[in-house]
Amino acid sequence: MTTINRSWRRAGAFAAVATVSALGVGLSAGTAQAHTPVWKVTCTEVSVDLKAYSPEKDNTVTVTVDGKDLLPTETFKGNFHKTLELPKHDKELTVRLVVKAGDDDKFSRDDTKTAPVCDDNKPSPSATPSQPPSSTPSPSDTQTDTPSTATSSAEAPPASAKPSPTPGDLAETGSSSSTPLIAGAAAVVIVAGGGIMWAARKRRSVQG
Repeated sequence: MTTINRSWRRAGAFAAVATVSALGVGLSAGTAQAHTPVWKVTCTEVSVDLKAYSPEKDNTVTVTVDGKDLLPTETFKGNFHKTLELPKHDKELTVRLVVKAGDDDKFSRDDTKTAPVCDDNKPSPSATPSQPPSSTPSPSDTQTDTPSTATSSAEAPPASAKPSPTPGDLAETGSSSSTPLIAGAAAVVIVAGGGIMWAARKRRSVQG
């Protein structure tokens, strides 16, 4: 009987040790799974989801963007859930999350993430207006056209290539510079002939 009792006592002792060990492992596992900080960053917002923090101690959370407070330090117990809107930006932003656990500092968190630029905030290459071509003629064009216009308007009509008539050409039309002389000589001959005939008649009348 004594041997049996001792065996039962030993078995009970082992069972008790196993129970305590299992309980300790369970507590450790529960502690390890607690304090779950989850947060996400997009181009427009920051979502913070903190679970299983101390319900009795004060825990704090802070969110900054490029060194400026997006969420000033806020105290919470147990859980914390909040979505924060980011300011519009055309370049990437540095977002920092700082969580301090009130029960144990080893569960505190200090993380940094980058907020990308949204597509609608990116500058478009075609946004810069292109300068339309000017319809006003350039000075070089004006200077080129003016001399040609002035030259064409100032051009004199071509001179006639036909030479002016000369005295020698009159013979071709039936008259020349000697015509008056011939006419005068003919008149003298006629007058002289008439005088001769008159004188002859007078002589005949005298003789008869």
